[in-house]
Amino acid sequence: MADKLRIVHCFRSPVGGIFRHVRDLTEAQVAAGHSVGIVCDSTTGGEFEERLFEQMNDMLALGIHRTPMQRHVGPGDATSAWRTYRIIKELRPDVLHGHGAKGGAYARLFGSLLRVSRSRVARLYSPHGGSLHYDENTTTGKLFFALERFMARFTDCLLFVSDYERRTYRRKVGEPPIPNTLVYNGLRAAEFEPVLTGPDGADLLYIGMMRDLKGPDIFIDALAAAGPQLGRALTAVMVGDGDDLPRYHGQVKRLGLDGNVRFLPPMPAREAFALAALVVVPSRAEAMPYIVLEALAAGKPMIATAVGGIPEIFGALSPALIRPDPNELAAKMSQALADPAAYRNLMPDEASLKARFGADVMAAEIEKAYFAALNK
Repeated sequence: MADKLRIVHCFRSPVGGIFRHVRDLTEAQVAAGHSVGIVCDSTTGGEFEERLFEQMNDMLALGIHRTPMQRHVGPGDATSAWRTYRIIKELRPDVLHGHGAKGGAYARLFGSLLRVSRSRVARLYSPHGGSLHYDENTTTGKLFFALERFMARFTDCLLFVSDYERRTYRRKVGEPPIPNTLVYNGLRAAEFEPVLTGPDGADLLYIGMMRDLKGPDIFIDALAAAGPQLGRALTAVMVGDGDDLPRYHGQVKRLGLDGNVRFLPPMPAREAFALAALVVVPSRAEAMPYIVLEALAAGKPMIATAVGGIPEIFGALSPALIRPDPNELAAKMSQALADPAAYRNLMPDEASLKARFGADVMAAEIEKAYFAALNK
């Protein structure tokens, strides 16, 4: 087998952590001499994501291919799937790596179809949370987890981004009958340079997708409650986009915070970190969020919810962790802002972060999984 591979990453929405993960992987894989391409949805993402695609375009030998992909199963799915399959078939991948629920389904099904008519294609799946967030006691959850059990027979390797994600898969889907491995998300060396808060910085920063799963509503409610506890109005910046953004604008106005909260469109994380003293990640569910790693590597003090793989970053008993609850968050905001120096000392140290969450380590482990799948 040649040492250089044709690798295609397939995922639905080019936003957030999945897109960041794919960008990091493609950069490392191109540097290693592989030919890499991307297939993803054309209906999501905005100007920020378009600029990121432009930066990537010249380095990807197999190109960037965007086509409409529905989030949920529906009448248009068959047309979308056929269009995506034809794109992937023309790219002739050695490795088809699916990310998230839709990307994972496409990669495994289309990889299996390609194997009927040509040489071996390795089919890998990284859930990134995805359908694992569903409650296994609901009808929807039972359907998705039954599909995951079925899809395992079309999978050569599962790549989990946190031990929490792997344990969740085992509990909700079952013990994987195929090779699986844990590979943490990783950061580049430059991302461990500190980011200082600007002179006009706000107290608090939320950066992420504007949807309830990520907790912007929790952040806003906590902001309203924490001000009276500290005896002053708190200021905040909220960076991101999403279908629910108008609702959060309304929540801010309803709580009388519209003079204290600035909403800004998506931007590079390190630019956003300079806008406030304290970063808050109030998510209700996560897998292994990049934003937590990025903020800590940049030397920013944080408050985060103890969900998904976040405790694996901080340590399970870290006092910086809370439940996704507005009252708990408000109390922690008050504590952190009352004595910023003492709160900063609660953050994980840089050396341990570098040792566990380096991009070079992540890329090497995933490449190892690719070759193992092809050599089976």
